[in-house]
Amino acid sequence: MRTVIVIAVTLLLAACGSSVRAGDGLDLVAAENVYGNVAAQIGGPHVSVTSLLTSPSADPHLFEPSTASGFAVAHAKVVLQNGLGYDAFMTRLENAAPSRGRVVVTLADVLGIHGTDTNPHLWYDVPKLERIAAAIATALSRSDPTHAVAYRRGLHRFERSLEPLRREVAAIRTRFHGAPVAYTEPVPGYLVAAAGLRNLAPDSFTRPLEDGTEPSASAVSAMSRLVAQRRIRVLLYNAQAASPLTKRLRSAAQNAGIPVVPVTETLPPGVSFQQWQLDQARTLAAALAR
Repeated sequence: MRTVIVIAVTLLLAACGSSVRAGDGLDLVAAENVYGNVAAQIGGPHVSVTSLLTSPSADPHLFEPSTASGFAVAHAKVVLQNGLGYDAFMTRLENAAPSRGRVVVTLADVLGIHGTDTNPHLWYDVPKLERIAAAIATALSRSDPTHAVAYRRGLHRFERSLEPLRREVAAIRTRFHGAPVAYTEPVPGYLVAAAGLRNLAPDSFTRPLEDGTEPSASAVSAMSRLVAQRRIRVLLYNAQAASPLTKRLRSAAQNAGIPVVPVTETLPPGVSFQQWQLDQARTLAAALAR
């Protein structure tokens, strides 16, 4: 009977777009698959991870949790969420199924980052990835102390695997420090800062787009001038939440000979978190070198 139930729940979650790894390990739900992937790497066979935000072609800001999402959270022993309003739906799911034994980790709190105007895309903050991973490992050990040693080993493996990404970001900082770039939304903002680049895109353009509203005409004009006057070396483009406005800006940059680097908010299928971030950093480095 247990096997039948597990299969049924797995099929239900898969149908709703969630990423499920079946098994009898510690049940963990991650609001974003970026954190779910990290948790799976640290926890190995001792955790069963369900990620809610998984589609690299869907706008995360428009996500509406399903009944299956609520079921997963209700039965989770560990919950990982970003905070800063990015995944506010998680609070509703947790309140709908309160559990005194559930360990909830809000990564914004772990990093001490607060404020309504703060960039919520914390997984792009390369210098702080080890703190994020350590918080996840601690939550696993707290909920499942029997496998604490295995979780510590998983954490150390993950930390070592970040070295190529750290080297790539450091190389960009050394070679292109201060180079002017712009992004359509603050998605790669932490990466841009860690790489020592200067973002010239006005907040009056990027913030409304991230909030799902149209920027003012003056903000659009200011952003367009950056491209038309070739004042930037690279345009970083949120390919996951494209709009007619950002598509026009992308085309204008391409026509002006400015390299366009697509970025996404969600981990694409088939790659690890660190490989995804390393690929994006290498693409940025190649674009700056053009």
